[in-house]
Amino acid sequence: MSITRREFTTGLCAATGLAPVAARAAGHGGDAFMTDAGDVLIHPINHASIVMETPAGTLYVDPVGRPDAYEGLPPADLILVTHEHGDHLSVPLLMTLAAGGVPLITNPAVQGMLPGGLGDAATALANGDSTEALGIGVEAIPAYNITEDRLRFHPQGRDNGYVLGLGGKRVYISGDTEGIPEMRSLDGIDLAFVCMNLPFTMDVEQAADAVAEFAPAVVYPYHYRGREDGTQDPAEFAELLAATGSTTEVRFGDWYG
Repeated sequence: MSITRREFTTGLCAATGLAPVAARAAGHGGDAFMTDAGDVLIHPINHASIVMETPAGTLYVDPVGRPDAYEGLPPADLILVTHEHGDHLSVPLLMTLAAGGVPLITNPAVQGMLPGGLGDAATALANGDSTEALGIGVEAIPAYNITEDRLRFHPQGRDNGYVLGLGGKRVYISGDTEGIPEMRSLDGIDLAFVCMNLPFTMDVEQAADAVAEFAPAVVYPYHYRGREDGTQDPAEFAELLAATGSTTEVRFGDWYG
């Protein structure tokens, strides 16, 4: 018997005592995630693009697409870019969103691709580097492929994921990666966004296995549409994760509505 994502999530919460998915914020479909400094509102935009309204300011992560996808949301106070692929980086959109000198944090490869003032406004973090912006700690986490026929997509050492320190909570954004040792060894993650699509990143089995190991309190499967039959099912990911005995709460964002 098949179950819907909503039915599965409701059943999982009932079985484990977890809180249900947070109420949607008015108008934009954002989930509320509580921190010591106040709520963070999470707005799925599309595929890899996320907007987070935080007490410190509004963060845009890998913004791509048309500017009207961001209408009605607060303007960016900080923009994070994980790597150079077109579903994560749009230079024309960045020129609009970052107008006026909004700070950017990128990997070194992306900084080198940005024109003029946009590149000057960007802080490049290599894997393992860290900085602070808006009072938010930002650590660059490696993001790369480990499966032989996928190595050409995301070579080791080039691309970033990020761990953010937000109001006493740790938020992990995977970027494009597989279930690498650096992901599995993450500690104390309260909220995670984990990619899963083929052939570019990983399937639901590898994603669930990795998430079970680093055990975030809450995880959003995102970036789950791939090439042809490479789309991964978030509900199947949740089922596989629950089968490991994990107590991580799985939330589903409207990435492709």
